[in-house]
Amino acid sequence: MDLEMVSYLSKLGKLSFNDEELAKMAKEMTSIIEIMDTVREIDITYDALADNHNVYLNDLREDISQPSMPAEKILSNARQSNSCFVVPKVVE
Repeated sequence: MDLEMVSYLSKLGKLSFNDEELAKMAKEMTSIIEIMDTVREIDITYDALADNHNVYLNDLREDISQPSMPAEKILSNARQSNSCFVVPKVVE
């Protein structure tokens, strides 16, 4: 990766580097890209028979329907009961 590209990327990221740091970043980014290029060489083709060899459908338990709790009982401790729970606001 050349210094011009690293300088451009640092401006996009609102980072400031002196010339020495810019050269170091270019070297490190080149190293990272080389490592990522080796990842491309890995064979990631999907083989359903090979990838699911530990799944045995005969070992699953039987699915038995059971009655659930009534909604009134579940919502009895809710602050506001319009068939929903009220939770604290976490995103503005």
